Amino acid sequence: MSESPTPVWDGPTRLFHWALAILVLVAWLTAGEQMTLHRGAGYAILGLLAFRVWWGFAGGSTARFSQFVRGPSAIRAYLSASRQGHAPERAGHNPLGALSVIALLGLVALQAGLGLFAIDEDGFEGGPLSDRIDFDLARQIAEWHELSFRLIQALVVLHLAAILYYVFRKREDLLRPMVTGVRRFSGPVQGLVRAPLWRLAVGVGIGLAVAFAASRGFKLG
Repeated sequence: MSESPTPVWDGPTRLFHWALAILVLVAWLTAGEQMTLHRGAGYAILGLLAFRVWWGFAGGSTARFSQFVRGPSAIRAYLSASRQGHAPERAGHNPLGALSVIALLGLVALQAGLGLFAIDEDGFEGGPLSDRIDFDLARQIAEWHELSFRLIQALVVLHLAAILYYVFRKREDLLRPMVTGVRRFSGPVQGLVRAPLWRLAVGVGIGLAVAFAASRGFKLG
């Protein structure tokens, strides 16, 4: 391994990762019981996702979608190299891990978006946009809302399984870098290139604006 640790994840990316995990857990534990808190977690999740989309284009190098989202040929090449034991080391997500990231972000966005329109069986508790659609449709959306969360749970299980695979099979700890922001490599690797603070400020503003707008049902007045 290299003598000095290489920066791989910036602070905003790490905070997003852990905040999203906590908020999804809160939303799960409060569903059907503490709906005010459940909805609040959903609004915060939407704000986080809005920030992450911005950060995926304007953030640090390893957070950018252009850095890790690749096509089928790149994924096949990575799998082939990995099977042969000489996949290149890189800071950030590998092409295969990128699929999990995009799938999870997409499902969480779908889950939170559906929650805006969902309503309970009695019609008492619903998302801020549930009054803008037919009750039967809102109930159908509530079922999709629940189904999408089951898919999120399945993806989380796969995510944890992949982490354990890397720990026990490849002897690589993927969790520690998401806490510390640095990782050691066996050879020279291009590390994180950080984004200027003004981009972070813009992203935080976007996230707060989206969360606030969602809490108000996206009403202008």
